[in-house]
Amino acid sequence: MDVDDVDREERTDPGAGITRRDLIRTAALGGAALAGGSLLAGALGDVALARGGFPPPHPKWRFVFVNHVTTNPFFVPTQYGIEDACNLLGCTYQWTGSTTSQVSEMVNAIETAIASRADGIATSIVDPKAFNAPIAAAIKAGIPVVSYNADAPANSGNQRMAYIGQDLFVSGQMMGQRIMQVVPSGAHIGLFIATPGSLNIQPRIDGAVSVLKSAGKGYTWDVVATGALVEQELSAVESYYLGHKSVKGMFAVDAGSTQSVGQVMAKYNLHKKGVAGGGFDLLPLTLQYIHQGVLDFTIDQQPYQQGFYPVVELFLYKLSGTLMSPSTMDTGLKFITKANVGPYLRTKSRFEGSTAAELNLGG
Repeated sequence: MDVDDVDREERTDPGAGITRRDLIRTAALGGAALAGGSLLAGALGDVALARGGFPPPHPKWRFVFVNHVTTNPFFVPTQYGIEDACNLLGCTYQWTGSTTSQVSEMVNAIETAIASRADGIATSIVDPKAFNAPIAAAIKAGIPVVSYNADAPANSGNQRMAYIGQDLFVSGQMMGQRIMQVVPSGAHIGLFIATPGSLNIQPRIDGAVSVLKSAGKGYTWDVVATGALVEQELSAVESYYLGHKSVKGMFAVDAGSTQSVGQVMAKYNLHKKGVAGGGFDLLPLTLQYIHQGVLDFTIDQQPYQQGFYPVVELFLYKLSGTLMSPSTMDTGLKFITKANVGPYLRTKSRFEGSTAAELNLGG
């Protein structure tokens, strides 16, 4: 019996063109969509294929993403996530902001999005106060706003509707705990941050330092600013090491600085000299250094989700006539070490930004 025969036997109303299987699947996936999180992507994808169709006809809404480092390789999978969600749901998007984490450029981009009557705005809130006024203006104009990757402090008065991203302070604490596993007590450590004070990474440094301080194990450390551009970061990390050759650990809280730590560790063969290293994110060189034993770990915060889910949340808000209010979503924390880096190196995917190709990785 083929699939068409099964459908004919299961059809609940021959005139309606829908099977019991379709009804059950649609109802079940609809419930999963309401549950949020990782189930939402699969639910929306399968519901779109069900007879009867999802989503229903709607305007081709345009969502504007305002970013602090628009050309940084970390955000390649984020942009793929945005693109995939827009293609799935029948929307369009604009990627704009600043290339060098200039807050004034980002504020201007939000104001431009308001003036152009964007249907929704997603922005990385990298300053504790500067985004309050433009986001309030967007909300007043009826434009929903969510933050991704970086969020305003709880007491800042910012009116953004939800945050989609990693719990940044907790991730820094987790890194601090891992540092203590790979660096001996009493050692001196270099901690690297692209742009101190920026809310997408400063909480990580703060979290790591809080753990090292409270441990009572005699650690000392320097916090080193590396710059918003990858080439600046490499120079800063190398200069620091050459001036502090007694350092026993070098760790970074952003993608470019982490890659740079790996490059310096490899160039001077530091791991074999008893220097530990690690950081954040999944740039290809970082993953290679993990595999080679040059770096001890990196932390995955799933940047693809930070693009995909803001689109979904803004879309549902519009589609429901504002009834489906955006919800805060933690995109998680996962340590990548030599023991589990293999699949990241073997698999090319849009989810990690290693290929632009649309692939069915589930078989």
